[in-house]
Amino acid sequence: MRLRVSRVTAAAAALLLLAGCGGDGGSAAPAQPVAGATPSHAGHHATFTVPPAAPLRAGERFQVLKMARPYTPKPPTAGGTDDYRCFLVDPHFTSTTFLTGSQFLPQNADIVHHAIFFRVPAAQVAEARALDTASPGDGWTCFGGTGIGGPRAQTRQLRNAPWVAAWAPGGHETVTSAGTGTLMEAGSQLVMQVHYNLLATGGKATGTDQSALRIRLAPGNSKLQPLLTNLLVAPVELPCPAGETGKLCDRDMSVFDVMHRFGDDAGFTVAGLSLLCNEGKRVPPGPTQHCDRTIREPMVVRAAAGHMHLLGKSIKLELNPGTPRAKTLLDVPAYNFDDQGARPLPAPVKVKPGDVMRVTCTWDATLRSKLPELKPLQPRYVVWGEGTSDEMCLGVVIWTRA
Repeated sequence: MRLRVSRVTAAAAALLLLAGCGGDGGSAAPAQPVAGATPSHAGHHATFTVPPAAPLRAGERFQVLKMARPYTPKPPTAGGTDDYRCFLVDPHFTSTTFLTGSQFLPQNADIVHHAIFFRVPAAQVAEARALDTASPGDGWTCFGGTGIGGPRAQTRQLRNAPWVAAWAPGGHETVTSAGTGTLMEAGSQLVMQVHYNLLATGGKATGTDQSALRIRLAPGNSKLQPLLTNLLVAPVELPCPAGETGKLCDRDMSVFDVMHRFGDDAGFTVAGLSLLCNEGKRVPPGPTQHCDRTIREPMVVRAAAGHMHLLGKSIKLELNPGTPRAKTLLDVPAYNFDDQGARPLPAPVKVKPGDVMRVTCTWDATLRSKLPELKPLQPRYVVWGEGTSDEMCLGVVIWTRA
């Protein structure tokens, strides 16, 4: 059970974010106010203008990676409104290279919810090609992670997530801090995982997409420290608000619905979060949840980010909470779905083996009846799920070895 839970939670945690730690989180186009909600909860908006890239630093160069052909999104299950599609792209690395920045270029921002780029070691490229070949059309369906490497490889992703670049609303170009970068070996490739959100159109595509990624590269012999990523996940157990009723307000029915839309592994994720964060006991329902993780190796934390969906109200990452050594790594008291960029720490923080990191999330279930994207949907008990109408609690810690 633990093996499968780790695989699913680590992979599902890829719903978002970033690879570098010196980037400008930026801000998306202002959202229109929603009655009864703050502007930060007005939902996902397509208006997006690609900002100019920062000047290249000494030794760096740009490279643009693009989907081979336009893709028409289609949810894989009847009634679904989310399509996660993986595309293998080849940067043609003939020698060891550092990735020192990235800027996602969404071609159809009406339907692109987020995009993640995963590192594929040279030894696993053939496996990725096999997944592509086995699926009709370009790419393959990939809820959670890429499906590459099997359960044992995915288990390690909570401590060293394999993504190297990403974009979510509010993200501009991400540039690593001076002296750091993500190491890419010769022959390695990238998987572009794009989450297409068709909630507004009831699961029907509004055109095609052929997005791209501009990466910033430095030679492998540069004296840079490799960046690593830790993922901190917490349960989501958010009941229907008082006065709301419906069959999906029953927790079990809601979990079955998530499994219908995303596969049986989605149910293992929900159960696994109880195992990971509450010793296998049912997590008490409520608007605020947290989870602790004991750190196994020394590290230097450089940046942090948090990810929830449209019901998110606040998110916080702490080190050794409730002790004299407590430090706050990230505090977002008014979570804004359209501003999810990584936040560099004012100063790097050293972490020792045995230290504890905690992620805490708070949601507002009443927003389901207020936001334009969610208001047409029936009431539901919200659990961890990969759709825009579901929720997550994910902390991302970006670090180098001590």
